[in-house]
Amino acid sequence: MIQNHKLNKQLELTSEQTSPLFRIMWIQNKEEPHRRHFENNICAFHIGNGYILSVAHNLKTEATIFKSIDNGIYLTDIFPYLNSEQAHLFESCYPLELGNQKRYANITNPNDYQSIINLLKQINFDTRWTTMMDRKICNPHLIIQFKNNLFYNKPELATYFNSITYFVESSIERHTFLVEVALVEAFYNEDIALYKIINTPQELIDAMPSLEVDYSLLDDNQENYYCLQSSPTSEIGKLLNKAQIDGFTEHFSIFQERIGGNYNLEGLRYLIKGYFRFGSSGAPYILYDSNTNSFKVNAIQSEACPIQLSINNQRDGNFQYVNAIASPLQIIQERLEKHLNKI
Repeated sequence: MIQNHKLNKQLELTSEQTSPLFRIMWIQNKEEPHRRHFENNICAFHIGNGYILSVAHNLKTEATIFKSIDNGIYLTDIFPYLNSEQAHLFESCYPLELGNQKRYANITNPNDYQSIINLLKQINFDTRWTTMMDRKICNPHLIIQFKNNLFYNKPELATYFNSITYFVESSIERHTFLVEVALVEAFYNEDIALYKIINTPQELIDAMPSLEVDYSLLDDNQENYYCLQSSPTSEIGKLLNKAQIDGFTEHFSIFQERIGGNYNLEGLRYLIKGYFRFGSSGAPYILYDSNTNSFKVNAIQSEACPIQLSINNQRDGNFQYVNAIASPLQIIQERLEKHLNKI
């Protein structure tokens, strides 16, 4: 009987209607569906009451290029640093739309595309995702997809969505709902980021599955430890697979950050043995609690851990990623609870 209960809970974690696993993507031109653009895809999961956890290492990476920009930002933060030739290039690639005083990317020549990238780096224009959020160039959203056109099979919730926050993706036979989130705090050293759902009715938040947090620091003898991540060949599907805590590390790694300066990824981490998909950063490691018949989140997938193997008696270039590095939630417990316990 216990095994049946556990199996049912396992299957719920991979079902689109009951899984707490989501994706966060940054959307540019959200209000204009024909110009809408999605980037910076990262795994995330709901821990209740609209709070979302993911990793932090994607926040300070730089966008390749922006799809639009307010003319005011262009005039104050870009134009003064361009010579006449550079200004002509930028304005031809980003023509001004007088109606809303925005400049939209219209780059047809691949050489111009690369020239714009080089130009923005040359003048040190900040395209990190955190800055792009602050400048309202883009905003992070949860991407929630179903096979039918109902939000968690609840017809009464349909009125909360419109043509901007809901659309059909016929190529993948899915209905996509967008739920806006805001960054609450980024714990960069620990590689964890906390978001909160905003501008969303409580009824929608209440309908979304979540995981309870388990702050325990676990030993390396766990039999009911799993990774919940995207399926191996698609970000649309979900996969629950066994994982094993293989050891512990006092981690240290330097995150290269061109504009704001490098920072360290450091502190206690689990060394995890088991399958993890490239692109699974932000996925939860979860523990089955037989007493409550529930799964609880204990850690977050942070980095790959390269183990060098000898292949054909050669080691050069043979970094086989057979281990992962995960951040236990115990390392941010006090700081996280301050947010979660706010009334």
